Amino acid sequence: MSLEAITEQMKSRIGAGGNFKKSVKFDFGDDGLVRIDDKVSPAIVDNDDAPVDCTVKVSMADFMDIANGKQNAQMAFMMGKLKIDGDMSVALQLGSILG
Repeated sequence: MSLEAITEQMKSRIGAGGNFKKSVKFDFGDDGLVRIDDKVSPAIVDNDDAPVDCTVKVSMADFMDIANGKQNAQMAFMMGKLKIDGDMSVALQLGSILG
């Protein structure tokens, strides 16, 4: 899946916003990033590298495996495939976005 497709999928999941009330950035390294800011209305989902509450560093392949249920996010974290910078409580709420 491309960065553009992931960004569009996140936009549809967040919608107008209102439930998450945080900001998070998925950093895919050389493949780019997706930023979600649900602190504003309407929520912003884009590819800008702006400050956020929490940054999730993960490869795009591992992200897709987690989002599709093929890999457990906690196990990916413990194996070092997923790294969290910033507010860990935000990362714990990401299930509502990833589905």
